[in-house]
Amino acid sequence: MPDAATVQKTCGIVLVAHGGQERSTAPVSASQLAVLRMIPIAAAIRNAVGGDAIDVRRPLFKVRGWNGAQASPVADLTAVLDEIALRSPDIPVVLVGHSMGARAAVRAAGHPAVIAVAGLAPWLPPGEPASQLAGRRLLLAHGTADRITRPADTWAYAGRARDVSDVTVIEIRGGDHPMIRRALLWHGIAAQFTRVSFGLPAGGGEAAAAITASARGAKMVTLW
Repeated sequence: MPDAATVQKTCGIVLVAHGGQERSTAPVSASQLAVLRMIPIAAAIRNAVGGDAIDVRRPLFKVRGWNGAQASPVADLTAVLDEIALRSPDIPVVLVGHSMGARAAVRAAGHPAVIAVAGLAPWLPPGEPASQLAGRRLLLAHGTADRITRPADTWAYAGRARDVSDVTVIEIRGGDHPMIRRALLWHGIAAQFTRVSFGLPAGGGEAAAAITASARGAKMVTLW
């Protein structure tokens, strides 16, 4: 058993939120594709920040659907954030979500523990609120070949979010909804944004350069 003095204290937490469906009350399974897709995303983030005492977790939603006004995954994510705040007060949290998970992460961003949110191929329909992002950092990355969620909705949301938040917008040419095409680029974007959100220097590579360019004032960075 390691000596207490050698145990590194957790300095931050990342919650990686999986996607789902517009409507479904079926229970989430750890083996469904939307959940499995987030394993390499979480691994990339862990490789980028794990040495800095930042814990990366993949919570599961209770049901697969958003379910209209119920916004089912938001309650689940908020419950996880409440537990973190209770057990580890003052530890900052970064939310990284895909598709429906991105929408849930954006909605839950007003929680006091949250400092930043990354939405990958997010589902952000017209009318989605943005005021809860005040004071948070936001990343929105969408692929031009996405046929499930609309890049145009994401860019419109980014425009509204800029009124209250520091927004990074990345367009991925040829990127699809499940983030299979150019997968390593998607992984890198999530990992490098997480580093920057925790105040760590961005690494090298295309993803880090895009996030740095945004920090210097670029409204949208396109990666070919």
